Amino acid sequence: MLILVSKKKPNIQVHVSGNVERSLKQLKKKIEREGVVRDMKRTVYFEPSTQKRRKRLVRAIKQNLMRLLNGRP
Repeated sequence: MLILVSKKKPNIQVHVSGNVERSLKQLKKKIEREGVVRDMKRTVYFEPSTQKRRKRLVRAIKQNLMRLLNGRP
């Protein structure tokens, strides 16, 4: 079993049963969905507060647009 421990996010667990390649693929998908890499990059590189606010705003706009396109209120 592979376990990735993150400070802010819940632990990510993938059960390895036979096919290691498949388990690695599952781990990569889970890491991407949880945003672990994005959080790590955010902590490694300095980002001004204005840029953080702008990214947050752009992310909110995209999420609202996707909700509207999917028909969710």
